Amino acid sequence: MESHENITIAEYQATANSFREGTWDHDVSQNRQALVKWIPHNPGRILDLGCGPGRDLLAFKSQGHEAIGLDATPAFVEMAQQTGCEVWQQTFLDLDLPDGFFDGIFANASLLHVPQASMESVLKNLWQSLVVEGVIVLSMARGNQEGFVNRPSGQRFVSYWQYETLAPLVQAAGFTVVDHYYRPPGLPQDQQSWVVIVAVKPQAGG
Repeated sequence: MESHENITIAEYQATANSFREGTWDHDVSQNRQALVKWIPHNPGRILDLGCGPGRDLLAFKSQGHEAIGLDATPAFVEMAQQTGCEVWQQTFLDLDLPDGFFDGIFANASLLHVPQASMESVLKNLWQSLVVEGVIVLSMARGNQEGFVNRPSGQRFVSYWQYETLAPLVQAAGFTVVDHYYRPPGLPQDQQSWVVIVAVKPQAGG
């Protein structure tokens, strides 16, 4: 495991309970709906990548989807398993996913912990795990820098992206970008701190 991953996971592990309390009521239904709109089978099999305590796993499950979680933080894996969903403990830089398995991948504020230099290879692994016409939704913090963010209980490694810098990597990994938007909704774009990309694995030659 990379050192930046160890440091980030340790911070999440130390703050797991407060993280759950602080994020459980965040409304990211806009992002979940973007995924469901494009998945080739509905209900479908969805990977919640970086599922944290399981908020979105529970939401997808309640809609009838087969939701599988993945997280590297042991405390989050344990919490997410309480949703009744299957949860895999893996890091983003060492993914071990079945080929052509998922209809959709929900990467909500998770792949921002991947260094910019590693992003394309991670996206290629995710592409491989999707069925043809499967979809990925990426919600990423907006900006141009990367590095450790200091927090009271440690540090998290974060890479920031703009649509113009991330979309070419998504396309290089084999995806077709079908939509993008900024969040939170209702604010001027310069005050929207998140960019969301919706991308599909096209048919061969498509």
